[in-house]
Amino acid sequence: MTLPKELLPSYTYEDYKTWEGRWELIEGIPFALASPTFLHQRVVARLIRFIDESLEENCKGCTVVPDTDYIVDEQTVLRPDVAVVCGNSGDRIVVTPKVVFEVVSKGTAKNDEILKKRIYEREGVEYYVLVYPPFKKVKIYHLKGGRFEKLKDLSEEVFTFSFEGCQFTLDFKKIWEV
Repeated sequence: MTLPKELLPSYTYEDYKTWEGRWELIEGIPFALASPTFLHQRVVARLIRFIDESLEENCKGCTVVPDTDYIVDEQTVLRPDVAVVCGNSGDRIVVTPKVVFEVVSKGTAKNDEILKKRIYEREGVEYYVLVYPPFKKVKIYHLKGGRFEKLKDLSEEVFTFSFEGCQFTLDFKKIWEV
């Protein structure tokens, strides 16, 4: 049986701000986030480190942040594992990130690969990167004509992300050295 949409709960950012724990709010529906594993956190830490170093050299107007609320609208708040943002101010992400990295686990795969991908695409995120630590695999999508196109599947290669006069380079082989 499928429940009618009008019978489903619908929450807002104001509700979200009062919740304890780790959550995402997607079109009014709350999703609990599991505690990340050691491997997940090590990969996130290495992504942050190497992106930050590259941005310092190549792009002064952008910054990289881990696990920070991205307020899409009143009914959608995402928490990308890693986001590169330009021109943001405040404690939350309120501008569309240029690049989003999601570290995919068995429990998050469906949301990361389908649901969140659609939202990031709709919002105009230029690069969406799915990272699969157990397989040492990365999928990179680039926004073209309002749609994500898969650019590459990588494992240990070097890739340069380029947008609005800024760029940073990642050597994915270094990411796996945990």
